[in-house]
Amino acid sequence: MDAKIRKTVLYIEDVRIEGGRAVPRPYRAVVAAAIIENPWAGRGFVEDLRPGINSVAPQLGLLLAPMILGVADAGAIEAYGKAAVVGTSGEVEHASAMIHTLRFGNVLRESAEGVSFLPFTNKRAAPGCSIDVPMKHKTAEGTRSHFLTVSLVVPDAPGPDEIVVALAAATSGRPHARIGDRYEDMKEMGVDQTGAKLNVPA
Repeated sequence: MDAKIRKTVLYIEDVRIEGGRAVPRPYRAVVAAAIIENPWAGRGFVEDLRPGINSVAPQLGLLLAPMILGVADAGAIEAYGKAAVVGTSGEVEHASAMIHTLRFGNVLRESAEGVSFLPFTNKRAAPGCSIDVPMKHKTAEGTRSHFLTVSLVVPDAPGPDEIVVALAAATSGRPHARIGDRYEDMKEMGVDQTGAKLNVPA
């Protein structure tokens, strides 16, 4: 089964001023998205989605990751994420199916030398909806400076029988980030990564 791709979209934003202050190194966020025909549209309730996942999702990873890497060098990527939006005739499960597989996300993760899972959103919506792609640090999941969201709108997508599938990456954390990391909170609160109390002097 081949992915039936109506069009692709590449969105780039470079933030140079934030909070009225110049950004020393411009923050670049990139989203690559494909608008595809929902492979399960018009087929009623499909019990086994695996064949469609295994054939279509890898094609999308191989398509979208190079689009990102063409405008954000793999070595410069610090954060990444993914999203999918199914049209109103589909199920949220159809959107989820396209992105919740290693066959989709691993292309970008391996290219960026990441180990963190790609954070995500998946929903059902009409054309022109906001497509919000969350991101986090590619190796240090508790680094709050890299808790990010990049948003875009495709005015004519998703159509009722379509899915928008997106990958995103950023070349840094938020400009002027200054709220500290999760690890700092844990240390101050005397707990480890499981939430268990540490043996610290009273």
